[in-house]
Amino acid sequence: MQGILLIDKSTNKTSYDVVEEIKNILRIKKVGHTGTLDPFASGLLVIGIGKGTRILEYLSDGEKEYYFTAKLGIITDTYDITGKVTEEHEVNVSEDDIKRISDSMRGKQKQVPPAYSAKKYQGKRLYELAREGKIISLPPREIEIKELQLIHFDERRHLLCMKVIVSKGTYIRSLCADMGYRLGCGATAIGLRRTKNGRFDIKDAIKDTFLDREKILKNVKSIDESLSFPGIVVDENAARRVANGMQVYCPDVIKVKGRFKKNDHISIWDVEGHFLAIATAERSSRFISHIVKAERRDRVAKLRKVF
Repeated sequence: MQGILLIDKSTNKTSYDVVEEIKNILRIKKVGHTGTLDPFASGLLVIGIGKGTRILEYLSDGEKEYYFTAKLGIITDTYDITGKVTEEHEVNVSEDDIKRISDSMRGKQKQVPPAYSAKKYQGKRLYELAREGKIISLPPREIEIKELQLIHFDERRHLLCMKVIVSKGTYIRSLCADMGYRLGCGATAIGLRRTKNGRFDIKDAIKDTFLDREKILKNVKSIDESLSFPGIVVDENAARRVANGMQVYCPDVIKVKGRFKKNDHISIWDVEGHFLAIATAERSSRFISHIVKAERRDRVAKLRKVF
């Protein structure tokens, strides 16, 4: 069994809990995920099953969409409601203030990973170290906030709901805390839901409640479908060579599917449409089509993973 499964994770579960549950139901060891969600967060979790775990690295670079709810006027040590309140402030904020600050926060910037996060330092999760009283300050990393939109502001209760689209590696709790700082009153996340992860959407996910083998098997997507890379179709002899890890040359190519540039990730298929491998294109799709017609013998792709 192999492929990708989209799960709508409930709150009060870790991403690890979901993986272990699927392992037990399917009775297999190779199950993994991309894009960890905190226990207090819900939403889209991309699960790799069997050989599907081998493509997770190719699915983690896309932008992500979240909806979060923040409470203004309080700051916690974890930047979310599960932590200890460290500061409380008076709130004197208008909807216009929120929109102005939201506009100013869009774009590329540096963000420091929060001390309470699943990121590892010397083999241990930062939140594990923080609970031991060891606060680790990691260097800032570049992120991009592509969209930050106010959905609703409850002025009486000091609650705001935001939609955000961000690059890989962005911590929404940190974004929320930064927003509170800029508003001058502090803020902490009290709810977080991921609705998109790269090309995957929450509407295609299944709830993690009442999972069973039949439901999982019905919803597993194939590796090829999950990648959706353009690529190259090779002849029967070349397909056997690819299966043994041999590279792809011009005479092997039957057809070029889709458009791609040099150094893009591409798929390799046989003439019957079976997915064979992930490779790096050594020529653009247009140039490969040209040199195949010219009967040259250039190498056109370098294999990365054979399936």
